[in-house]
Amino acid sequence: MDYVDKLTQLRMDKDLDQKDIAKVLGVKQSAISKYEKRRALYKVDDIIKLCNFYGVSADYLFGLPKGLDYPER
Repeated sequence: MDYVDKLTQLRMDKDLDQKDIAKVLGVKQSAISKYEKRRALYKVDDIIKLCNFYGVSADYLFGLPKGLDYPER
């Protein structure tokens, strides 16, 4: 399951339709359809908005393990 599958599943688990998510992102419903059918890629800013909307981390969406260290700057 990749991040597109996870975003689609999150939408369906919340009983939301593509129009609902389109409103969250400020796009047309057809854009969400294209994302879910893999005819277009989500923008990074949209992924961030959806992570906040669903209350999940980008690590979860992208299948990264929990507890990864972040580099010090």
